[in-house]
Amino acid sequence: MKHIDKNILKCLKLLLAAVFFFPVSCSKDFLDQEPKSFFTPENALNSPEGLNAVLSQALIGIRAEFYGDGAPMITENIFSEVSVEGTTDKAGPAQDLNAQILPDANNNSGDTNKINFFWESFYEGIKFANTVIDRLDDAEFDSAEQRADILGRALFHRAYRYYRLTHQFGDIPFLLNEVNGPKLDFVSTDRDVILRKIQEDLNMAVPMVNEVAPGGEISRGAVLHLLTKVNLALGDFQAAITSASQVIDGGQYALMTERFGIDAGVAEKDVTWDLHRVENKSLPGNTEGIFVAIDRLEFEGQGAFTGGTQIQRQAVPLWWRFINTPDGQNGMSDSPDAEINLVTDIGRGIGRNRGTHYSTKEIWQDANNDQRHKLGNWYDMEDLVYNAPSLKNSGNPYYGKNLELYLPNGTPLCSDTIRNWYGFPQYKFLVPDPTQTRPRGGNGDWYIYRLAETYLLRAEAYFWNNNNDLAAADINEVRLRAEADAIVANDVNIDMILDERARELYYEESRKTELTRIAYIFARTGRPAYNGKSYSLDNFSQDNFWYDRIMDVTDFYNVPGLKTIFGVSYTMSPYHVLWPIPASAINANTQGIINQNEGYPGAENNIPPLITIPE
Repeated sequence: MKHIDKNILKCLKLLLAAVFFFPVSCSKDFLDQEPKSFFTPENALNSPEGLNAVLSQALIGIRAEFYGDGAPMITENIFSEVSVEGTTDKAGPAQDLNAQILPDANNNSGDTNKINFFWESFYEGIKFANTVIDRLDDAEFDSAEQRADILGRALFHRAYRYYRLTHQFGDIPFLLNEVNGPKLDFVSTDRDVILRKIQEDLNMAVPMVNEVAPGGEISRGAVLHLLTKVNLALGDFQAAITSASQVIDGGQYALMTERFGIDAGVAEKDVTWDLHRVENKSLPGNTEGIFVAIDRLEFEGQGAFTGGTQIQRQAVPLWWRFINTPDGQNGMSDSPDAEINLVTDIGRGIGRNRGTHYSTKEIWQDANNDQRHKLGNWYDMEDLVYNAPSLKNSGNPYYGKNLELYLPNGTPLCSDTIRNWYGFPQYKFLVPDPTQTRPRGGNGDWYIYRLAETYLLRAEAYFWNNNNDLAAADINEVRLRAEADAIVANDVNIDMILDERARELYYEESRKTELTRIAYIFARTGRPAYNGKSYSLDNFSQDNFWYDRIMDVTDFYNVPGLKTIFGVSYTMSPYHVLWPIPASAINANTQGIINQNEGYPGAENNIPPLITIPE
């Protein structure tokens, strides 16, 4: 991102508060004071610097999804087939979804879920984008190109939020202008209307946005990548092929296939390892990153990222407790002083983002030499060893031996297999954390878009366009880089594409969003899925591919009697394909009607959504 002096950033925050939020009360003397700073509402937004500062705030809002305790990314994962909420020692985490996911529930907490984070944060980002778009004519620019780049990036920011919101919440209020005062008459707009408008905006933005951008900023490649997703969502598959091809064949980006970066000299590692070192993600020589979140320990003024990724806390199993040796002794220690120091290597996990059997076992059954699943890059629990110092002190023969889950008679040696026992991609989750003696996953850059996903998006578009030969070729570009076996055209269907996305993009992609997008495509086209079923938009919340996919491949929501150690069952229903519109937004909207999604209380008050954009 563009660097902003920390003192200017502080002033900017005060500016944004003044521009976008109206104080409950203030004195006349305060209102009459002479402005003392350049960054004031009167003049901050009449210059490229001021407009770029607002877009920088919008950029921070996107990046915040990937950082912190209970990062919002986890909610995207657990509303899909790749993960479940693994916090098993209390009620509240999103497990019994039928009982817990309600419009008036606490849906913005690390202890429950972050559904409302997306509603609040994304609408704030839309507000920033609309402000920049509406204020362009008040500013003076050095060139037409500078103005166009700012407009194009603002259009991207708005489209990014609306693309996500329409696949998280469906029909939603659609704002295209800055709101300068209280507004209580919002109404819902049909998601297709929104998608067509942002498709138009992104097509306009493509030539506007600079092809090369500073690290972390929006480039033309990021615009085209998002446009590809929108084209797919609208069923415009040839357009999706075209926009993806502009990224893939444009000459600026290429898959990383050779060793590079901080560990390039470590012989036992590989390019998959190199690709995901946080120190390498924004290197000038990394030609795969299209849109990267920039986060460094030395950065100031980025409160959303306090504590860094925390990915080793969130997504690594709680391996350091409740695992015994076969002779009944405590087997594990999280002490950084232990002779076998596991905690420094893999972090002190709590298992909140618990990978499913599907994502940790099933998709790797034929992994063979796949770099993404080889020992050192990937850890199964059986690859860890008993490391408790008490074992060594007592001469226990199991000290330093690999973990075992069961005794020969079937008795489990782990008291909570949900939270304590599952495999994980060490090559993604190892993020240095120098501030902690027991690492949680520190500050570091994170991929939002990279070229491997562009290939998989184009492969999907080829599939929908009935060209499995080209789809297989694109999937193989990703697979062969990882030394996985090539596939053939007859292997290609949505099941295989989703499997490859899970292998390549775990904890990168917005999995619920993309799975819902595919469910909408099946409903839009009526094309039978690999399960033999056809779907319709007419009863989308009652019968959809999103739900059937999760029920088909996961092992939590469909196992009778499965409960957490706290006694909570995992439940899910087809209507969870769309999240509940927050009750607070509906209740405060006293002069209009924001529709509630079917399946949730309040949907009985719905009215037909807008199918055109008001002038």
